[in-house]
Amino acid sequence: MIETFSQTLATGITLSCRAAGKPGRPVLMFLHGFPEAAFVWDELMIHFAQPDFGGYRCIAPNLRGFEQSSAPREVEAYRAKHVIQDIAALIEAVAGGGDTTPQLECLVAHDWGGALAWGLANQKPQLMRRLAIINSPHTGTFLRDMKSSVQQQDASAYMNFLIRHDAERLLAEDDYRRLWEFFTHQGVGPARRPAGARWLTDAVRDQYRAVWNAGLTGGCNYYRASPLRPARPNDPAAASVNIPHELLTVSLPTLVVWAMEDAALPPALVEGLDAYVPDLTLHKVPDASHWIIHEQPELVARLLSEFLARKV
Repeated sequence: MIETFSQTLATGITLSCRAAGKPGRPVLMFLHGFPEAAFVWDELMIHFAQPDFGGYRCIAPNLRGFEQSSAPREVEAYRAKHVIQDIAALIEAVAGGGDTTPQLECLVAHDWGGALAWGLANQKPQLMRRLAIINSPHTGTFLRDMKSSVQQQDASAYMNFLIRHDAERLLAEDDYRRLWEFFTHQGVGPARRPAGARWLTDAVRDQYRAVWNAGLTGGCNYYRASPLRPARPNDPAAASVNIPHELLTVSLPTLVVWAMEDAALPPALVEGLDAYVPDLTLHKVPDASHWIIHEQPELVARLLSEFLARKV
């Protein structure tokens, strides 16, 4: 059973959240990406709320700017440092209490949620025991390849579309035709091709439409606020960014599940990941796309279960 609630945070932001499982149990938190929302985690949350699979309290917030969460108008408000503060404040509100430091059993994240989770794990590792990332590149390898790999630059070209002033209008055209194509094409660069996307049923489409009808500006603002995108004339973007290694390391036990047919995130992004994440468990999944959470939820659940069963 999925329940919904809203949580107003110390940051002044209110997040609409979905949850499953009994309050007071160890907490798993799930972070979505673009153009998704918290509902994409429902199947996994119901699974892990069951006593046979840990009996966790599972919580998935809609990030600021998505669904019914607060949506500040200023692009600056969507910089990673501000959204990371939201997540930290939500953990403090829902995990633990009293004089103890609130701590998640695991933070599970995909796409933009993963980008934020990498940052939070570096800045405030005390808030979680483990980290699980599903097709979201580590900032270090992403920045490396954004600067040096033509393949990655081509695969990320869509980012410069999403920062256009009219991106929301264009995305909404023809019943969100461009957004549906995010889901129905896979591969990288010239190899990008139509894919089955059998999971994209009428019911799932309706869930996505409801989120997109609430507004697309917040989601686009994540891209507008970030310099980690391909360079353009008069806009060096990622080429101008340098981040010290110590701001990129993650000491927590970390699971990375990587679908190898991701159209935007080629497999090269997991090469060299252990230089930033010493306690790394990496699972490469062939014949799966960026949308592996929809495509193979049973596999994702099994890999997470195995990871959660490890002693830390």
